[in-house]
Amino acid sequence: MKNILMLFCLLATLTFCTKKEEKEPESAEHEHHEEETNVVELTQAQYESAKIRTGAVSMRSLSDVISANGVIDIPPQNLVSISAPLGGFVRKTDLLQGMNVKKGQLIATIENPDFIQIQQDYLETESKLEYAQLDLARQTELSKENINAQKILQQAASEVKIQKSRLAGLRERLKTAGIDLTALEKGKITNHAAIYAPISGSVTTVNVNIGKYVNPTDVMFEIVDTDHLHVELSVFEQDIPRLKLGQLVRFTVSNNPQKEHLAKVYLINQKINEDRTVRVHCHLEKDDPGLLPQNFVKATIETGARPLPALPDQAIVDFEGKSYVFIQKEKEGNKTHFEMTEVTKGISENGFTQITAPENRDMQKAAIVIDGAYALLSKLKNSEEEGHAH
Repeated sequence: MKNILMLFCLLATLTFCTKKEEKEPESAEHEHHEEETNVVELTQAQYESAKIRTGAVSMRSLSDVISANGVIDIPPQNLVSISAPLGGFVRKTDLLQGMNVKKGQLIATIENPDFIQIQQDYLETESKLEYAQLDLARQTELSKENINAQKILQQAASEVKIQKSRLAGLRERLKTAGIDLTALEKGKITNHAAIYAPISGSVTTVNVNIGKYVNPTDVMFEIVDTDHLHVELSVFEQDIPRLKLGQLVRFTVSNNPQKEHLAKVYLINQKINEDRTVRVHCHLEKDDPGLLPQNFVKATIETGARPLPALPDQAIVDFEGKSYVFIQKEKEGNKTHFEMTEVTKGISENGFTQITAPENRDMQKAAIVIDGAYALLSKLKNSEEEGHAH
C-alpha cells in the first residue's frame, strides 16, 4: 500500500512539471508579442502591393512662427466718450446701442438755465467792446491834438483788450456748450444746447434718458469707429528676441475660427507685464467689417525661414492623438519589418513638416517610409485586433 502511494505522488509531480513546461513557451511567446506591437511585417509581395517608398529626414527651410493670443482692440482716437460740458437736463435723444451715426449728426439736446446767463454776458460784453473801441478811437484822435493825457489813452486801450478777452472766453464757452452763435448774434437767446457726434461710428453705450440730469463729468454716450481696428497680442518674453517690425501675422477670431485674417507687427512694447508677456500692436492688412472690438484672437507670427529637420506630410501618420513614422529595419529573407516610432510635429509648410524624434533615437540616417505609411498603420492595427481576437 505504501509503495502504491509513493508511485501515485511521483506520477502527480511528473504531470505537474510537464504542464508547467508546456505553458512556459506560451508565456514567452506572449511577452515577445507585447514587445513587437509597434512592428509590422510585410512579405515581398505585400511590400510591392503597398508601394512602399522610403527616404530620409532632410533639412528644409521652413518659416518659424510664434504662437500668441490677444484681442481686437480700438485705437484711442477711434473710441469717443461724449459728455455735456456744462451739464443740464436731457430733453431729446434718439440714440440706441448699435445705431450708426455720422460725424456732425445731432445726437442730443441739453437744457440748462445757466445757458441764458452766459448768452446775456456774451451780448453785454460784445456791446461793451464796441463802446470801448469807439472810446479808444476818440482818445487816439484827442491824443494827436495833445488834448488828453497819455494815461487816459492807455486806459481806453486796456479796456478794449479786457473786453476782447472776455468776449473770446464767453464765445468758447458757448461753443463748448453747443449753443448756436449765429442765432445769438441775431439776439436770439435759448436755454437749449445741441450735442453733435464728433466722429462717425457705431453707438456702443447709452447712459441717459429723457429728463435725466447729467453732470459735466458724466459719460452720456460712447461711439466707436470700427473701420480702423487693430490687434493687440500678448507674446511671452522668451519669444521677444525673434520679433521684428513688419512681420506677418495670421490670426483667427473666436466667433469665426474658420476664416484667417492678416496683419503686420507695428509696435512692440518695451515693458514686460506681470504675467511675463509683452504687448505687441499689429495693424490689419485690410479693414474687415466682420471683426468686433474685444474679439478673442489666436495668432501666429511668422519670424522668417530657417533650416529644420523635416519629412513629407504623407510620411507622418496620426493615430489616437499622437504622430508616428515607420522606420524600415533590415530584411530577413522574404520579409521586411517596419517599426512605428512616435515623433513630435512642428512647423508645416509647402508639403513638409518639421519633426522632433525621441531623445534616445537618431533618425538622421534611418530609412523612413515616405509612401505607404497609412497602409502600414492599417495592417499593424488589424494584426493587433486579430491577435486580441485569437
